[in-house]
Amino acid sequence: MMMSAGMQSWFRWAGYPYALAGKIRVLCYERGWFRTQRLPRPVISVGNLTVGGTGKTPVVMYLVERLAAQGKRVGILSRGYRRRSTAPQLLVSDGQRILVGPEEAGDEPYLIARRCPQAVVAVGADRYALGRWVLSQLPVDCFVLDDGFQHVQLHRDVNLLLVDATDLDGLGAGLPVGRLREPLSAAARASGVLITRVQQPSDAEPVWRRLHAACPTLLPPVCVGFPAEEFRRVGTNERTLLSAFRGRSAVLFSGIGNATSFRALVAGLGVTVIDHLAFPDHVHYTHAMVETIRGRASAGGADMLVTTEKDADKVAPYLTDADVCWAVRLTTEIVSGQDRLEALLRLDSEKTTAGHA
Repeated sequence: MMMSAGMQSWFRWAGYPYALAGKIRVLCYERGWFRTQRLPRPVISVGNLTVGGTGKTPVVMYLVERLAAQGKRVGILSRGYRRRSTAPQLLVSDGQRILVGPEEAGDEPYLIARRCPQAVVAVGADRYALGRWVLSQLPVDCFVLDDGFQHVQLHRDVNLLLVDATDLDGLGAGLPVGRLREPLSAAARASGVLITRVQQPSDAEPVWRRLHAACPTLLPPVCVGFPAEEFRRVGTNERTLLSAFRGRSAVLFSGIGNATSFRALVAGLGVTVIDHLAFPDHVHYTHAMVETIRGRASAGGADMLVTTEKDADKVAPYLTDADVCWAVRLTTEIVSGQDRLEALLRLDSEKTTAGHA
């Protein structure tokens, strides 16, 4: 629904107290009036300026892979948004086995734990206390802070800012009119900018021009894409090639921050999209919701159901053997700027070994 100019103006005024409070909070940390806490291991933060999905989870998984290739033992600290566990600190994976399910851990930490079995994954609101708690139990060389750009109370050695190349409009205004959590000038805190959902470098130019105009000191961005890798049958280990479903019809369902990009991705694989049920981000599925999904598929004569990898493990308990449901597995591809990203990931070896004794 389009908002009138008057409504937009009112919402802009309503958003000013939120924006001002955020600026004051950051300023207090920058001036040292609030204490910034430092973990005894390097911290790489991955975050964004906007609400919604910019691809933080696949980037986190990519960073874990690259750090592991350096021989680092990686710990991931996540808030665990909309998790059902009330524990202040919860270990999702100890780097050898997954200890809790997606409802208790939160969908994104659980997905990271499943895709990165060598990483320690923990959730908790206070990421400094969470990091100390992890270190009291397990050896970790460095931490990746998931969705941490606004978590300024924790010192980070590398501060990566993700911006979605397909969401130029989202950079136009702050909440509640636009999607910005902070003004674009807050990008100055970033060690590096990753522009995501890019197929070729030119795709990044519109958002980069807007970002660079607001913050001219930024270094050139790293461009990142999330191409599909394969289909995985939900609830099983069965996998198949992307070409297997070309020409087939499907009903899509998802509970992610950018449902539009998911629909475009599946359609781009040659699948005919009959319908798409776009639920709120981090949705908790129920039997009734799955019955609705089945009903849409039956009414549209769809060959199958297709969802995201993030949704797959949450919906699996509600599916039966008769449900033909597949999840699209994505991979992370650095389109340009690989050398700049690798330079940021070369962590100080003295920091990674300090305190192990």
